[in-house]
Amino acid sequence: MAEHKVGDYVKGKKFGSFEHDFEGEIEKIYENSVLIHILSYDDEDRILVGELNNRAIVRKEDAEPVKAKA
Repeated sequence: MAEHKVGDYVKGKKFGSFEHDFEGEIEKIYENSVLIHILSYDDEDRILVGELNNRAIVRKEDAEPVKAKA
């Protein structure tokens, strides 16, 4: 598994109340998890993302690197 870095664009797997996966930028790295600033998400998750202030903490294994959208 590649090492995560602040600023990496990643895809987070759905968890908890999320109905779909989401994408965003890593803001902070913890020992076993990362804080993701959510930038792209399904409209069904709009209210939840708003309640979370567009941020989510996910396990490092659940944050898959993707290329940023232009």
